[in-house]
Parts: sequence; C-alpha cells; structure tokens
Amino acid sequence: MRAMTYRGPYRIRVEEKPDPRIEHENDAVVRVERAAICGSDLHLYHGMMPDTRVGHTFGHEFIGVVEQVGPSVEHLDVGDRVMVPFHISCGSCWFCARGLFTNCHNVNPNATAVGGIFGYSHTTGGYDGGQAERVRVPFADVGPEVIPPWLDDEDALMMTDALGTGYFGAQLASIREGDTVVVLGAGPVGLFAARSAWLMGAGRVIVVDQFEYRLEKARTFAYAETINFAEVDDVVLEMKKQTDFLGADSVIDAVGAEADGNLTQQVTSAKLKLQGGSPTALNWAIDGVRKGGTVSAMGAYGPIPSAVKFGDAMNKGVTIHMNQAPVKRQWPRLLEHVQAGHLTPSDVITHRIPLEHIADGYHLFSNKLDDCIKTVVIP
Repeated sequence: MRAMTYRGPYRIRVEEKPDPRIEHENDAVVRVERAAICGSDLHLYHGMMPDTRVGHTFGHEFIGVVEQVGPSVEHLDVGDRVMVPFHISCGSCWFCARGLFTNCHNVNPNATAVGGIFGYSHTTGGYDGGQAERVRVPFADVGPEVIPPWLDDEDALMMTDALGTGYFGAQLASIREGDTVVVLGAGPVGLFAARSAWLMGAGRVIVVDQFEYRLEKARTFAYAETINFAEVDDVVLEMKKQTDFLGADSVIDAVGAEADGNLTQQVTSAKLKLQGGSPTALNWAIDGVRKGGTVSAMGAYGPIPSAVKFGDAMNKGVTIHMNQAPVKRQWPRLLEHVQAGHLTPSDVITHRIPLEHIADGYHLFSNKLDDCIKTVVIP
C-alpha cells in the first residue's frame, strides 16, 4: 500500500509499505477514505517529539471502510463505514472503565501517562497512522463507531480528534453561565473550543492568535472577539484590560508545544529541545486568568519538563485541568449538536489534497500558507 513515511525533521515522503494485517483477534483493517493533518502532527514533522522513528506513518484523524475483522470482533462487519478515535483503548482497564480512554493502561508499553495514539511517536505506542491507504485498528470493538447515514464524511472526520478535543477543552474549562472565556490559538482545535464554549453557556468568548486569516475565521465560525498578539505590546495586559483588569474566568490553551510569542521559550524548546515544548501559551493562560479561575490545557506537549509558572498558578488559586481528549466519550453529545445544526465541523476545512501530495500539505500547514487552517488527505 502507499503510505506517508517520516524520514526526519521536515522530511516526509509517500512510499510503498506492507499492507497491515490482523495481528490480534480483536483487530480490524480499515481502508482509509479520508485522513487529516493535525497541528500535533506538525510537532512530529518539526522533530519536537522524542522517539519519532524513521519510517513511521503519521495520522491520527481518519475515517474509512472496514476491510477485515478478527475472529472475536462482534460490533463491526466488513463494509461498515467507520470513524476511528485518535486514541487506542482496551475498554476494560481501570482507566478505561472510568472514561479515561486516552490513559488506557494496556495499549502502550510506555503508559506511565498517555495510552496509545495512532500515528504518533513511539512514546505513545508506535502505532502506524491513517495517512495511508490502510491502517490496522486494534481493539476494534472499543474504538471505532459506524458513521450514521445522515453524517457527512468530512464532519465525521473532524470528530475523530479536532472537534472532540476542542469540545473537551471547553469542558475542562468549567464554564459557568455568563463566563468570559479566552481561547489561545485559532487553529482547528481552538476554533472548536471557542464554538463549544458558547454551547456550555459562555457569555463572552475571546480568541488570541497572530495570523489575521485565522482570527477572521474565529470571528465568522466561532462568533468570537479577537486579539492579535503580534499587534499588542503585552498580550496578558490586553487580556486584563478587556476583562476589567480581573482576568478571564477561564483560559483554554489550544496551542501546545510550539507556541510563538516568547523567543527564549522558542529557542530552548523548538531549537535546543531543552523543554517538552514552549509553554508560552500555558504561561499566558496562568497570567491571564482571574484569581480562582480555571485553565484548560489540551494542546500537546512532550514528556520532558517545561518552564511553567506553577508558583503563580498556585498563588492565584488557579485550577488547571488537562489531558489528552477522550474523544469517543464526547461523541454522543457531539452527534446531537451536529444533527441539530448547532455546528458543521467541516466548515474549518480549507484544503483537500491527494495522498501523493501530502508533503505539500505539510508545507502549507506548517508555514501558514494559502490561508490554510485544516487539510484533508484523500488516499
């Protein structure tokens, strides 16, 4: 089969790889019909995440058609159209039993923290991902769901990570009716977090970014106020000014490891790899939230330490909620919202490219070219 393969930082290509096969009786093999490039894929592409191995296939957002099932699979049949959550979960361990599917204890030999993730570094299990013609899906009775006949394929694709993660970020923010919510980052996850904040009762939503085309999308898709941090002297001071100098009730970090805005943090993280990512956005969140407020963090960071302002958070009485999003847990409610017309997830998609041109897709997305917000890959 044809698959995207990693050859080192900023170097990917499409190559022939062996077709995936049933390795366990509860596996399925899915023929990929749509995949996507995620902002956290860029952390791999840029060499930010440890133990990202040459030859690995990225892609944790994908939908497709079931081609094979193992002998113990009961809930899927060959020919089913399925959406597959980015996380791999056994469904029966202590963590899965409590809905913490991204912390599954049985799918990652390095599972002191995160469980298994498709198409990410070997710190998350080393499973090949969906930027390929086919993918092996472990625990097929646990993760994938048959796509409802009324649901558009590209809307389903957004539910496999970006929408579910943005919605989860808003959940983690503990939003109460009338709250002011600031979202740091106007990529797909940030846009979905901002839109979801309204669904949870926010009275005001402000999105912070530095790219005007993304801020325009925040205004038209998420109905948010915006701050361009490249146009203000001090973004935290600007956040305070716009919230009666108290700070926001909740701040959502939807950026993660490659946040711009602080040269020292960028150099020590992105260039020198001395941190598990630039904590600029997370520190802005801690500084910009009100005393006693909530910070939500679901942007991806690496496992090594980062220079986070923990003392400031403690002295302000800030509650910090964070995790990789258990998107499957969000699906029932999200399907209701989509079916009711409260949002159309595919509205954030700006580019569609064939698998053979995936290197161009990474280049566009990484360099913020052609007003790229979200790219779909078509095998």
